[in-house]
Amino acid sequence: MSSSGGNAGIAVAYAGRELGVPVLVVVPESTSARARDVLRHEGAELIVHGASWAEANAFAQSVLGAHDAFVHPFDDPVLWQGHATMIDEMAAAGPKPDAVVLAVGGGGLLCGVLEGLVRNGWSDVPVVAAETQGADCYARSVAQGRPVELAEITSVATSLGAKRPCDAAVAWATRHAVDNIVVSDAAAVAASLWFLDEHRILVEPACGAALAALDAASSALAAASRIAVIVCGGATATVEHLRALSRRER
Repeated sequence: MSSSGGNAGIAVAYAGRELGVPVLVVVPESTSARARDVLRHEGAELIVHGASWAEANAFAQSVLGAHDAFVHPFDDPVLWQGHATMIDEMAAAGPKPDAVVLAVGGGGLLCGVLEGLVRNGWSDVPVVAAETQGADCYARSVAQGRPVELAEITSVATSLGAKRPCDAAVAWATRHAVDNIVVSDAAAVAASLWFLDEHRILVEPACGAALAALDAASSALAAASRIAVIVCGGATATVEHLRALSRRER
């Protein structure tokens, strides 16, 4: 069982199908119809509950059976170990980056990347943590030195829709250089469309936040010449949806 805004649930559904294990994913009402279709296509049983991921997650926890395994979408050391292997691959493939840019929702990807940097001897490489306005719980938490919970998610980047980051992500900011960047929805959508034009790869606005951060004022990026950007989250994106969002954000 898992709870998700979309992408994490798709990963769990895929793993369950490969392993022959039944999967139930609880998503909030904000999860797109396309994401729901992909989840069903992967063989997952789907429940739609609540206006936010937090409500969907609470419901999933309430129906968890004694013999069910719960896969958290971002707050689990096992997930972080998996994310960290991206940095292992980066270290094996090429030179050390001057900075790593990624999008942050609940903080799972961030925790994994930071683990990977440390275990590869790259503790001095800063991380640029990108969010969108209205889904910026991590930037607010780092600013206050404690986990902060948003009243609601108002961003179109629904995959960043955790109201509160995991404690581990907030703790990392006290021992590693993390530069928080918050961009507008319009900038995230525009960056996604730019990436499609330039690289022929379709990503959703959550990933667009990381791409848009490249144009933001950042001390970490200003001092960097070799920048690694983690581009993820395109399984549920469509050109039609991005263009509709672009028209809406003008």
